[in-house]
Amino acid sequence: MENQASSPSQVVSAARRVLDIEADALRLLSEHLPADFEPVVQLILGLESKGRVIISGIGKSGHIGNKIAATLASTGTPSYFVHASEASHGDLGMITQDDIVILISNSGETRELSDVLAHTRRFSIPLIGISSRGGSTLMGAADYQLLLPPAPEACPMGMAPTTSTTLTLALGDALAVALMEERDFKAENFATFHPGGKLGAQLSTVAQLMHGVEELPLVSKDTPMEDVLIEMTSKGFGTTGVTEGEALIGVVSDGDLRRNMSNLMAAKAGEVATLSPITVAPDLLAAQALALMNERKITTLFAVDGDNRPVGILHLHDLLRAGVA
Repeated sequence: MENQASSPSQVVSAARRVLDIEADALRLLSEHLPADFEPVVQLILGLESKGRVIISGIGKSGHIGNKIAATLASTGTPSYFVHASEASHGDLGMITQDDIVILISNSGETRELSDVLAHTRRFSIPLIGISSRGGSTLMGAADYQLLLPPAPEACPMGMAPTTSTTLTLALGDALAVALMEERDFKAENFATFHPGGKLGAQLSTVAQLMHGVEELPLVSKDTPMEDVLIEMTSKGFGTTGVTEGEALIGVVSDGDLRRNMSNLMAAKAGEVATLSPITVAPDLLAAQALALMNERKITTLFAVDGDNRPVGILHLHDLLRAGVA
């Protein structure tokens, strides 16, 4: 018998049905957040520096557990995934009495988790269970229960883990974000765990990408424009900062040169410069510096300290090379 391809309307209808079922389940989870959710957050916050959150599961639950562990680890909670089957063959030694264990099983009766479960009971390691069945073996043994609400699987036969894995993943995200907020986890902390790729570049600071003091194009406000042009050309940024004492008071750019062309060589730097220029702090995120450049239609920014003394210069090309833009 030949298989007949589904019509586009049937495909779209199936997709929407799945998404509606899972969206309804997520709303249900939000409205019936497990009673132990907050105690679990406090438990994890109380981990000593040498302790970690160990997550284990098998099959689809294992895949979800691996992702939750990765999310926790990247947001400030030391965590890793231990495969349940590997745990039974030596990896139980990776779980110590300083740790907290989260076991994931939709049915709560997953046989492969039994050795990890027994290990936590033997050594009094705090155990958190995530399951859809409150009366299951896992939930009965757990010190803390993160019970998923009753919701149908999106699979038309009700067998393939779909809604249940979505709920577990969302619960893990909720846990990670709650921990982040309780720790006041900031962007600079996030950057510590994401040094590579586009995200790492965007989380870089101006100080990490800027050119330092030794490369700064700077002149005093009384410098003749002939010398200003030499400074601009030699440093290669197409601009120069103008100082009074040690403070930055202005910037001379190519645009300033064009606007003052009629009497340029008779002028001083302070007479040509754009005063009170846009500057940034060295600890500003590179992505925010890029947004400022785009907004003001400029290609360079001077970084200044708390006394408005120039400490660096950032060019748009530096952001491009770093992968921020």
